[in-house]
Amino acid sequence: MRPLDEKETSVVFEKLFKFVGNNLKNIVENPSHEGPDANPGRYCFRLHKNKIYYVSESLVKRATNVARPNLVSLGTCIGKYTHGGSFHLTVQALNLLAANAKHKVWLKPQSEMSFLYGNHVLKSALGRITDNIAAGDGVVVFSMADVPLGFGVAAKSTQDCRKLDPNGIVVLHQADVGEYLRMEDEL
Repeated sequence: MRPLDEKETSVVFEKLFKFVGNNLKNIVENPSHEGPDANPGRYCFRLHKNKIYYVSESLVKRATNVARPNLVSLGTCIGKYTHGGSFHLTVQALNLLAANAKHKVWLKPQSEMSFLYGNHVLKSALGRITDNIAAGDGVVVFSMADVPLGFGVAAKSTQDCRKLDPNGIVVLHQADVGEYLRMEDEL
């Protein structure tokens, strides 16, 4: 487990910024409450076996006692680097994104299962949508009861959604909590 270099840090922060905007500062400067230390420090990002972890500094110090081949996971895995070198957020980052989301979409109750099966969000499924969403922005998807279901990328802006037909795609699916069941072995 090692700290991210400059290039890796910029790639991770760009991806997170797409979803949380200026709230990225809250994620980076978040004080930690984990660990037995009186002052556990802050949260930081660490790379281990092509996966990026969001972990408290206190736990990172304690993990130095474990050999790298024996260390399976530490903290919250928020994403991974693919073999091609691109970075993808995983569903485990949902709690972090939902707490700091800039753009949000709420689904009607009858449409939640469709999204949890991995389908895109259609206009007919929208319950509410935040203003000022541009096409290509990162969006966190919630149920009408404010339970985070997943995240994706806006296919249309908020203005375009108003004119869109009911079968038009509004949010392109990236990850959802149904992946815990569908891809149990890979997570």
